[in-house]
Amino acid sequence: MLCLSARAQADRGAPDIPSGVSAVDAGRMFLAVCTLLLIVSTTATVAICLAMADMGEVPMAGGWSISTAWTPLCGGSWPAAAGAFLGMWIAMMTAMMLPSLAPVLWQLRESAVAAGAARPGLFASLAGLAYLLVWSGLGLAVFIGGALLLEAGLRWPLLARAVPFIAGLVVIAAGLFQVSRWKLAMLGHCRNARARGVGVMAATGQGLRLGLACCASCAGLTALLLIGGVMDLRGMAVVALAIAAERLASAGARIARSVGAVMLGAGLVQLAQAFWQL
Repeated sequence: MLCLSARAQADRGAPDIPSGVSAVDAGRMFLAVCTLLLIVSTTATVAICLAMADMGEVPMAGGWSISTAWTPLCGGSWPAAAGAFLGMWIAMMTAMMLPSLAPVLWQLRESAVAAGAARPGLFASLAGLAYLLVWSGLGLAVFIGGALLLEAGLRWPLLARAVPFIAGLVVIAAGLFQVSRWKLAMLGHCRNARARGVGVMAATGQGLRLGLACCASCAGLTALLLIGGVMDLRGMAVVALAIAAERLASAGARIARSVGAVMLGAGLVQLAQAFWQL
């Protein structure tokens, strides 16, 4: 998960300036915190998804169904439903993104040390929280979109029957995005980051920029996850593996294009199936 840079390896045992903590000790603490967060978020995601699976789905015209996560429970309210979904979304995104995010946060910590930050660990933590805030905003938008889709599908059966066809088009569009130059440019921003100044505002701004770049980079894979079922643990694992591979591997761009080609094929198959069912 954590890849220390050549500078950090060369300075093993040397204290950070001005924190006074050796680079190797800081690396161990950072790795321990990331590992704990990964275990907690993964456990929470599995538990939530299993609980939601027991609650069933809402059948829709056209032979598809949608999770009850998009609607309030009996006697519940929309704010409560949105809060429950956001809790699941944050746990899920933490588990999925942390393996590829941790090395970037370490880069930020190192550059904060070089910039003279008094508490570089706090700088990286604030950047991570701002990053998660961006994903939380996306999660709220996803919940609103899912709730509107559920309401529209129940009210207009003809629209519900067209959803499988639309989903095939979305997967094809996601595959085309995955192989685009803009996707690769966003991927480059997600793989490298340096602190721009020190302090709370600088850390927050860096985390927000990184979060926006990563949300954009993951747009195709996120769309694929939503279409396959946001509560599907196998789908989460596949998407998380694809995200980690394209960001951590040296051949990340090639991996991204390969994943895009697979998505294009899957979209064409789904489109053909939708036509067959019309």
